[in-house]
Amino acid sequence: MIKNKTKNQKFGWALFTAYLALLVYFMFFAESFGRDPAQHHGYAYNLELFKEIKRFYRYRHQLGMEAFFLNVVGNVAAFMPCGFFLPIVIKKGEKWYNAILLSFGMSLCIETVQLVLQVGSFDVDDLFLNTLGGAMGYLAYLMVQSVRIRRRHGKEKI
Repeated sequence: MIKNKTKNQKFGWALFTAYLALLVYFMFFAESFGRDPAQHHGYAYNLELFKEIKRFYRYRHQLGMEAFFLNVVGNVAAFMPCGFFLPIVIKKGEKWYNAILLSFGMSLCIETVQLVLQVGSFDVDDLFLNTLGGAMGYLAYLMVQSVRIRRRHGKEKI
């Protein structure tokens, strides 16, 4: 799987693996994020798009802006590394639609496991925000690649 890869790709795999380990920890085990299975009784889910985002915004004064930003910005930020590293670690991830679909698929798996194990909740808003984060990570990858290409061409002219 990793043999015959460049040093950058191997480093990308190492960072992607560390990212996945942190993601699994925060999504399933971090008690600070309400991941204690003893606190959940039954299945929790939201199938209405933007319902939780609107709720967090509507009650931001009671919940605090920190809770709103943690929900919205946190879900986006949590999947930006996914969109950034996918094109580095797998060839199919180089296409924008594959990076976005893979980010969506990974988010769907996490949300489904949270529902089944009753740690957290299945939320279509999280799917949307995570996929948006994957897309933004892919855009960051494109920007980094653009800078790398410009630098490489600049050095060739010297």
